[in-house]
Parts: sequence; structure tokens; C-alpha cells
Amino acid sequence: MTKTEEAAEVPGVLPGTLTSFIGYLLRRVFAQFSATGDAADADSKDFLVLDALADRNWLSQLDLAERLGINRTIMVSVIDRLEGRGEVLRTRNPDNRRSYVLSLTDRGRSALEAQRRAVGERDTLLTAALAPDEVARLDELLARLLPEPARHLVRGTEYLVAQAHYRLRRLGDDRLAGTGLRVRHYGPLSALDGFGPCSQQQLAAFLAITGPAVSQLVDELVKAGLVRRGRDPYDRRRYALELTGSGREQLAVVAGAVEELAAEVAGMLGPDGDAELRALLLKLLEPVPADAAALSS
Repeated sequence: MTKTEEAAEVPGVLPGTLTSFIGYLLRRVFAQFSATGDAADADSKDFLVLDALADRNWLSQLDLAERLGINRTIMVSVIDRLEGRGEVLRTRNPDNRRSYVLSLTDRGRSALEAQRRAVGERDTLLTAALAPDEVARLDELLARLLPEPARHLVRGTEYLVAQAHYRLRRLGDDRLAGTGLRVRHYGPLSALDGFGPCSQQQLAAFLAITGPAVSQLVDELVKAGLVRRGRDPYDRRRYALELTGSGREQLAVVAGAVEELAAEVAGMLGPDGDAELRALLLKLLEPVPADAAALSS
């Protein structure tokens, strides 16, 4: 995810056509959490690894990476960093010399306790719109979106949101492998199909994303031949964006992938879980009243 994508969403505005998708709402909550002051590096896996090592040694670095859903190459850099700080000890596995046993050092345990306190305080701030029982239910539902081996390893609402967001994005994009499309292309393609030629600024407003973010998306779609820039008939100084024939064909492809992902998510969450999670995520995305914002600043 690029920096432009990370800061794409316009806070407090939600396009109604997209809010039925859990993946979209997760992305918005992830962006909201990331934009909040003193944001934890949601892309850093240090806390996840330290927390997983708290109760046991891991006999395989690769196994831990797979269980946490961390790319192998990234896992190596995370362990290198933690080992360099003296927080993790990496030793050869006597039963398999090709793998490493990972264990937490005393320094790592102290660092973990400090991080757990910080994570707890930040989660309390980020989920202030929810009652304690709602936060517990949110965490339970988010955990269902993770691979089963990771469900009991990932703790903290912010980290659960991040990991669930990353997983759903991967699952959606995997469905589009080989097409040149990504799940993020569904919004602009469906918007242009729904209300016809419009300016780039109008598209940004409809999708509730920033100018740089919509510019990046439009450039990708124009380059792929799915969108064309024509002259706005009402203002010849501006371009009007519209779908090409290929764009309409590919919209059906990406829409199919989005619908398949939505069905898979509903299956993961179980009966009524989809509606419950959507309601909780929407509650987190409600604008904070001005007086409440002033009290928290």
C-alpha cells in the first residue's frame, strides 16, 4: 500500500454504495486508526511477534510467520530487528538445523509489557465510541477474519483491524490475479458506470477520497484502457471521465470478485455476524461531536 493509498479517505464521509462491504468498512477504520495521533506502526510486526513469544518458544521462524500471516522476507527483517535490540534470541533448532528456535529474552519481556500497556491505552482511545461489551464483540468478530492459527495470537483491536484488513485485501486481489485489476478498482469503475461521465473532482467527492488518491486510481485505469479522459461538455477546460467498453467488461470481473469475497466474509463471520460487524465498524466511523473532540484534545 502506497502512502497515497494510506491517506486516501476523507474522514466523516461514507459513500453509501460501498458501505455494504465489510472489506471497505475495514479499510476505512484502518485508515482512521492510522491517522489518529501517535499512531502505532500498524505495518510493523514487532508487537505481534513479541506477544506470540510471551508464553512459548517457537521451534520454527517460518511456522510463526505463517501463523501470523507475515511474509517470510518481512519476518526475517522483524526478527533481525528484535534480535538486534536484544529482545529476541534466535538459535539453531537442534532437531532441524535449517530452522531457528525463537525465544523471548528478559529485555524482550519488559519491552512487551510496555507495549501491551501502550496498545491497551491506544485501543481505549480508538474504540471510545463503543461500550466495553461492544469492543469485546468487535475483537471476536475481527479474529474470525484471520486464518485460524492466528486467531489466538493476534490481540488488540488496532492490530486485529490491521490484520483483518490486510487479509481481506489479499483474498480479494488473489481472486483478480492475472487480470491487472485490484479490489480497490471496484469503487471508481462502479461509480463511473452508475452516474456517467464526470470530472475527477466529482469522482473523488463521490468516493470520499482525496485528490491525490483519485488521481492515482484514474491514472491506473486510463493506462489499462478501462477509463478515458474526454472533454467535459459543460466546461471545456476540464476533463470528463468515462468507462470504455473494456472498462465495462472488466467492471463485471471485479464486481464478481467483490461479491465472492463478501460471501466468503459472511461465511467466516457466521449467522448475523456480518450485520453485527458492519454495525460496529459504522459506529467507529461516525463523526466525533465537536464538544467530545475538544475534551479529548
